[in-house]
Amino acid sequence: MAGASLLLFSLTSARAEKGACIAGPAFEHGPKLASLDSGSDRKLEVLAIGSSSTQGIGATSPANAYPARLEDELSHEDGIAAVVRNAGVGGELAAKTLLRLKDALKTRWAELVIWQVGTNDALVGVDEASFRATVESGVEAARDAGVPLLLVGPQFTEKCPDAARYERFVKIIDDIGARDRVPVLDRYAIMKRWRADHANTLGALLSQDGLHMSDLGYRCLAHILAETIENAAGAKL
Repeated sequence: MAGASLLLFSLTSARAEKGACIAGPAFEHGPKLASLDSGSDRKLEVLAIGSSSTQGIGATSPANAYPARLEDELSHEDGIAAVVRNAGVGGELAAKTLLRLKDALKTRWAELVIWQVGTNDALVGVDEASFRATVESGVEAARDAGVPLLLVGPQFTEKCPDAARYERFVKIIDDIGARDRVPVLDRYAIMKRWRADHANTLGALLSQDGLHMSDLGYRCLAHILAETIENAAGAKL
């Protein structure tokens, strides 16, 4: 959408409902998005950073990872010229991603950062207080750089050896979002609700390993993000 100003991120009403994507609550804690202009002579530069869910492990090809699907939907369906750079590294812990995030912010090219975080830290035994401090540091770094940040929490999986611990990591991210007014996409809550409401849906959203998302899961994730950005831009399609 040429000439749209992205001034306000109104995230609380974002919904995903496209094809086989099941509607569900999306973002919480919807604050402001710093002024961005998606004009015809430029593109919205988005950094997608994180681990395997960003890299696209479980997808049949890189083109089906969520960053590629997000760029495609924004550009060809929502009319928002965008470039979404995939900086996902499978298996990476948040502390290492934080270093890459800070380096990327120093270049000042990204106008919007989507940080998918938490799954690996919860599964491998990272100290909870250390994880909280890491995410808080990333939020502070983005704020200091003047770059809007969206947090994407862990996916729901039945292959979690300690569900209580996993849910505490989900809550840490949500608590940081609530306190610092940072948008949080609670994948865990969305996918858990999908499982409860549609018994056969969860298997379609996950890849064969039961942990990583499938092509459909990534498409639904991209759609939630694209719809939210479109709503923030006030697109008139």
